[in-house]
Amino acid sequence: MERLTPLATAFLDAEDVDPRAALAIGSLAVFEGPAPPFDEFVALIAGRLPLIPRYRQKLRTVPLGLAAPMWVDDPDFDIRWHIRNTALPAPGGREEIGRLMSRVMSRRMDRDRPLWEYWFCEGLADGRWALLSKLHHSLVDGVSGTDLYQLVLDPTPTPREPVLDEWVAADPPSTLSVTARAAWELATSPVPAARAAVRTLTSPRRLVRVSTEAARGVLAMTSALRPVRSTSLTGPLDGSRRYTWVDVSLDDIRVVRKRYGVTVNDVALAAVTGSFRLLLMSRGEEPDAHTLRSLVPVSTREPGTESIPDNRVTMMLPHLPVELADPRERLHAVRQRVHALRAQYEPEAGALMTDAAAYAPFLPVAWGIRLGLRLPQRQIATVTTNVPGPRMTLYALGREVQEMLPYVPIADRVRIGVAMFSYRDTLTFGITGDYDTTPDLQLLADGIASSLAELVDLAGAVEPVEPVEPVEPVEPAR
Repeated sequence: MERLTPLATAFLDAEDVDPRAALAIGSLAVFEGPAPPFDEFVALIAGRLPLIPRYRQKLRTVPLGLAAPMWVDDPDFDIRWHIRNTALPAPGGREEIGRLMSRVMSRRMDRDRPLWEYWFCEGLADGRWALLSKLHHSLVDGVSGTDLYQLVLDPTPTPREPVLDEWVAADPPSTLSVTARAAWELATSPVPAARAAVRTLTSPRRLVRVSTEAARGVLAMTSALRPVRSTSLTGPLDGSRRYTWVDVSLDDIRVVRKRYGVTVNDVALAAVTGSFRLLLMSRGEEPDAHTLRSLVPVSTREPGTESIPDNRVTMMLPHLPVELADPRERLHAVRQRVHALRAQYEPEAGALMTDAAAYAPFLPVAWGIRLGLRLPQRQIATVTTNVPGPRMTLYALGREVQEMLPYVPIADRVRIGVAMFSYRDTLTFGITGDYDTTPDLQLLADGIASSLAELVDLAGAVEPVEPVEPVEPVEPAR
């Protein structure tokens, strides 16, 4: 029996605290037409199920909350419940796709069943069709969720043969055995922690290095205790969502990256920053240095673990420089602030805390998580996540995937979230907004495209561009 990690449990607890939150991540893969028969698509997914055991498991909670929920086989598993058929109304364009994403992703998932849904969607413009993948965040993170596409879809137009399926649901554990095991784990929880400590002590150099990095990282994270300035970007959320997206060329981003010596992620974040600046100013709000702190997830996966369905992420909390009007200054400020947080080991400190929580007794950890979720959140104004997707073309039943649109959930007073996802030579920004407070969400998508275009024009200028002096971080390292 595998249990949820404290991080994965937190995504469930967040829904318990806020009944309007729906913490599923998703993506829409758009295929060339014509759409295959629905039954053929169901058979395709059924032939891949042995590769994804978690798709036939559901969560089993523990009495009295003595331990984290565990994954158990679902004896009533019905693939037809998890794969739904829908169609867009004419003309099947951007507006209709956005409504589908909003409608499906705003609805919470049934915890009495495996936490995934596939929506087979017909009626897209130009005879196309789509697969909307919806996975609860307690099941996967962005990297492992994306890797599932490699299992479900094909690398060539020729479909792979179905995988031999000999699955038989294991008998569900009794309440008594579940409770007894949880009580034993709670009583013996200091043992694995002590073993981990002993392993660390056997390497004094590593202990000193890890302790030093952790201290610096925790110190950096304490600066995030300061609330962001109150703006229309934060506040209570409605239960419904809006969704839109914008595609940009990775070749354009590489031009800017090469010219200014930054990373692809720096360029993408700079484009998002410029767009938020435009959005705030269009609302009559003057952006300043403490307006836009973003939660930026950072993967902690080792190479080769991408296919393991769980959550292996930490985070950074940079202030995005919306106060800067010059595009080059914004780019350099993004670069410097992200680099500063990495140099201060902020991601490592977050990872260390989640690792420590996994060794600690579950009850106090769970209480701490729930208490933290109930406190009013005023430190984060948005979430910006960047997940690298497949570089090669994928297919389903011989149909080519033409584009992929990512979706990131929002909750806890964060009214806008941005997910960045690369497929082939395109980077797509999927933007989720609170329905009541973001009627101008398309302005953010348009602003990302225009902010990147500014950087591309500057990078391709004939005259040499004078280097921009580094901008001091909002809260420099102490």
